[in-house]
Amino acid sequence: MKTLEGKVAVVAGATRGAGRGIACGLGEAGATVYCTGRSARGNLASGPTRPETIEETAEMVTARGGVGIAVRVDHTVPEEVKALFQRVKKEQGRLDVLVNDIWWGGDPLVWGKPFWKLPIEQGLVMLERGIHSHIITSYYGVPLMIPRKQGLVIEITDGEGLYYRGDLFVDLCKIAAMRLAWGMSQELGKHGITALALSPGYLRSEVMLEHFGVTEENWRDAIKKDPHYAESETPFCVGRAVAALAADPNVSAKTGRAFINWDLMEEYGFKDVDGRQPDMRPVYHEHIAKMARWEVRV
Repeated sequence: MKTLEGKVAVVAGATRGAGRGIACGLGEAGATVYCTGRSARGNLASGPTRPETIEETAEMVTARGGVGIAVRVDHTVPEEVKALFQRVKKEQGRLDVLVNDIWWGGDPLVWGKPFWKLPIEQGLVMLERGIHSHIITSYYGVPLMIPRKQGLVIEITDGEGLYYRGDLFVDLCKIAAMRLAWGMSQELGKHGITALALSPGYLRSEVMLEHFGVTEENWRDAIKKDPHYAESETPFCVGRAVAALAADPNVSAKTGRAFINWDLMEEYGFKDVDGRQPDMRPVYHEHIAKMARWEVRV
């Protein structure tokens, strides 16, 4: 059903992974989606080379029934973000959904070390991309929602709790996303705008599939390496969660809170593109208990 036909969305960080899935989920519901990121055809982002581009994502959005528009933006550069929303205002005259999904996108993370033994340059760039870019994007995006007194801002995070995630910089970014949603909700409520945080489940992203040496076609082979992968989900699943939230006339009741995808599947009744409803809750709570006791070798 085209529940979002006529709606306009910006997905910051739509090149791959959850961002791509979210853009496609909004497109599946009929929305016009601006797919932004740093990797465009002929101009890939610096750092580890990956083939995905925002143009591919935009084409996938259109193929699913929406209107995909690719715009190359570095969301850590205020001038580029400002220009993005000026374009959205000029072309659409409105903004209904803003999703902040910009994340690290750099060298592989180093786990199990105390923060003073981690590369400080990597950590600071992570904070810039995982926190600063979200603030910059909302700063320029939210004013498009205020005149119409409606809109939805979603901060993509990892998990819903305050447990420690095993790396100081990663933990700060993910907690900050939830805190940003809460803080924005305090100021945006009187303007009719909802702000919340959302976490995917165990994501079968392009990076994770490669990590396990499988594809989406034979992903179950990875269960031999990690039994928990049996309850993994495609990036399109969290996209359907975002579409369900955006179509919910009572979404304002969720403002300021953090959610995990499997809970929304249960509430809204949607399924992943393979017809499944993955549920990692037992494993997740076990994981929280483990991470709460996290120890590093000093």
